[in-house]
Amino acid sequence: MEVPLLVNDFLRRAAKLYPNKEAIIDGDRRISYRQFQERCNQLAHALLDLGIQKGDRVCILSPNSHYFLESYYGVTQIGAILVPLNYRLVPADHEYIINHAGVKAVLVDYEYASMIDAIRPQLPKVEHYIVADPDPGSKTPDGWLDWDTLIGDRPTTMTPHVDQDENDVTSINYTSGTTARPKGVMLTHRNVYINAYNFIAHLGIKHEDVELWTLPMFHANGWGGPFALTAMGATHVVLRSVIGGEIYRLIEEEKVTFACMAPAVLNTILSYPDKETHKITTKPRFTVAGAPPPAAFIERLEKDLGWTFLQIYGLTETAPIITVSTPDYQNPDGTDYQRRARAGVEAIGVDIQVLDDEGNPVPKDNESIGEVCARSNVVLKGYWEQPEATEAAIYGGYFHSGDLAVWDEFGNINIVDRKKDVIISGGENISSPEVEDALYKHPAVLECAVVGVPSEKWGETPKALVVLKEGATATEKEIIDFTREHLAHFKAPTSIDFVESLPRTATGKLQKFVIREKFWEGSARRVN
Repeated sequence: MEVPLLVNDFLRRAAKLYPNKEAIIDGDRRISYRQFQERCNQLAHALLDLGIQKGDRVCILSPNSHYFLESYYGVTQIGAILVPLNYRLVPADHEYIINHAGVKAVLVDYEYASMIDAIRPQLPKVEHYIVADPDPGSKTPDGWLDWDTLIGDRPTTMTPHVDQDENDVTSINYTSGTTARPKGVMLTHRNVYINAYNFIAHLGIKHEDVELWTLPMFHANGWGGPFALTAMGATHVVLRSVIGGEIYRLIEEEKVTFACMAPAVLNTILSYPDKETHKITTKPRFTVAGAPPPAAFIERLEKDLGWTFLQIYGLTETAPIITVSTPDYQNPDGTDYQRRARAGVEAIGVDIQVLDDEGNPVPKDNESIGEVCARSNVVLKGYWEQPEATEAAIYGGYFHSGDLAVWDEFGNINIVDRKKDVIISGGENISSPEVEDALYKHPAVLECAVVGVPSEKWGETPKALVVLKEGATATEKEIIDFTREHLAHFKAPTSIDFVESLPRTATGKLQKFVIREKFWEGSARRVN
């Protein structure tokens, strides 16, 4: 018997077996698995009534909330495709993504309704605007449908059956990527389902787990958390914004056992000054990805707090987990923290290779650099409406990540650079050409180059080297403020160096590796 792997299986099972267990804790609201399933059913019925059909795209722009979790199951139940949006982007980015994906219905948190209203005239394909506002006394903005009112009188039973295949696209996740325009990563039910299995296996998810959502739910489908935690009937604790005191309060009061985060959040946790005032009775497992954390962070987390650290590596294109780093048979007590700060070894069902420019594996000598490539059922179906980009990323039987790494004799991957100069800051991809494009709009800038430099808080942040036009003047603050007017703030440079010239090859090509060298010298990421 062959039964398609469909993500809605996860919630169906949990609601059937654990109907009265708390599924979601979101502020003062506590939602059982039965209520979770019923609200997803109601959303699905409401979307059908609005004319949303199989294959239609529905986007959601929201910080973490129970509404976001409901969108993962309500939208996909009818065969529609979810498009999670990064709330940190500027309106122009949202305009591009919504139009490029051909979104038919927009689901938006109340905080972002005005942002969408500002670009509404430029969204000709959108037919429905739905706003989520947990305050029953607030006035619904003109031109919007209130989420809770919309679903309130809909049936709580499942919608009529829709034929779906495991290779159907379940979400399109736009990545900041390596070019000025983001690419839409098509993830299938099969991609997400198998990633959820790996999430459960490698991160040790159990029915008794209580996850604190510090990771944005839009981020690569929350790394699979909406599916893996739900599959096991665990509890989701929603954190709307990252605040150190709130993190500790929730860990203490809700008995949190698990969380996923970027290094910036880990730094917030370690730097919180009043941690001693909280009585933590659990021993949380913290999973970090996005950029390699300093080994000292891992040691502090485990020695000072007594919590457990796990490292994963992956990309939006791989759903995302492809490697894991935990104490292993080579490091059974976990005290080799430098080793554990690496990306780790391949996950179950993933074939990892580190290949040179000719497509051959580089030696496992911890020195030879190659590109991280993966072959697995978690690899994307392709980029939405971008077949050329798909062919450029998937060839020779492997997905080519664009990340450069070395590996050791045990297949342990250590990311050392990014082939296309992507900067990962606080878990977010930043395209250096996109930042450079914004800098070149400044009237005083003649030449510029943007690279990632070490940051204890964010892992790395963008730094710009700028050559000014002859006779022109500008200050560091002026340049930074200018780029913040043209980019999402997290993409803007955090520092500027004014230089006479930029290093180039004999043929005029910019040598960014020369620029990065002095900033990363002595760092654990640097390979000699």
